[in-house]
Amino acid sequence: MRAVLRAAGESSITAGLILLLFCAYLLWGTGVYTQRMQLQLQQELVEEHARPEPAKLRKIELGRAVAMLRIPRLGRDYHYAVVEGVDAEHLKKGPGHYPGTALPGQIGNFVISGHRTTYLAPFNRIDELQRGDEIIVDAPEARYTYRVTSQDIVYPDEVDVLASVPGKPDIEPIRAYITLSTCHPEYSAAQRLIVFGVLKKTEPRKE
Repeated sequence: MRAVLRAAGESSITAGLILLLFCAYLLWGTGVYTQRMQLQLQQELVEEHARPEPAKLRKIELGRAVAMLRIPRLGRDYHYAVVEGVDAEHLKKGPGHYPGTALPGQIGNFVISGHRTTYLAPFNRIDELQRGDEIIVDAPEARYTYRVTSQDIVYPDEVDVLASVPGKPDIEPIRAYITLSTCHPEYSAAQRLIVFGVLKKTEPRKE
């Protein structure tokens, strides 16, 4: 009996260590991949800035860089390249733009989704955003500054938040909106935390 208990105890310790290492990988190890992908995406944006043709005419392929996202309230070092696409493979690279929603600065809803706990957790702290806070989107053609208007918590099937006018799918948009989406609560996908904003200022880039 003593040998059986000892073996069971050793197995439990081993299983616990494996689980602990797996959790550590999810929380920190996945960030190494995202950091590498972010460097590539940010380099894409640098190259886009240097191209002579009008950036607004570009077609963005899945997995490619869309724009740089900055949120001053979350720190001076907060900046992420936004990737086109919201599938698992895309969100491992960083925050992802929902294909089919508006591009930065366009009339309609520019919708971005991001991880809250793994892969650098770019949207871990968006619950700290307050009304009036700035969300800055640096695209190759211009810098767009949005102003936070509100937050909400919804269920995954409440897709009206992705509409051209957030929450009002039957209305034709006349303004440019931004919507940030992430899982809620942390370590769960039961709900979605949503941050809404509207375009406040556009600063075209000089030739």
